[in-house]
Amino acid sequence: QLQLVESGGGLVQPGGSLRLSCVASGFTLDNYAIAWFRQAPGKEREGVACIASSGLSTTYANSVKGRFIISRDHAKNTVYLQMNSLKPEDTAVYYCAADRYYYCSPGSVDYWGKGILVTVSS
Repeated sequence: QLQLVESGGGLVQPGGSLRLSCVASGFTLDNYAIAWFRQAPGKEREGVACIASSGLSTTYANSVKGRFIISRDHAKNTVYLQMNSLKPEDTAVYYCAADRYYYCSPGSVDYWGKGILVTVSS
């Protein structure tokens, strides 16, 4: 069964950090760009960060630039999202997604994870 599984979410105080992981099972991520999206209550899903299959190119939403870092470990078939200086407005369900062509948009995703909740609150 082909699936992506996110982990590492939870409750964190403003200013804190979390690292999300996205592990693939049933297929290799080597040939896919991987994107992280998030969806807050009552809002549309938005792109957060994206990394090319090679790992040599990354893109970030302006709202997280300088605070979040996306990376990948091909040997572990895993992609990470390091989230620093978290703000309450970062609260959302975070999804990882595999995109064959590095378009990094919801419409181009081949596989979605089920999502994981990140709550930033004091």
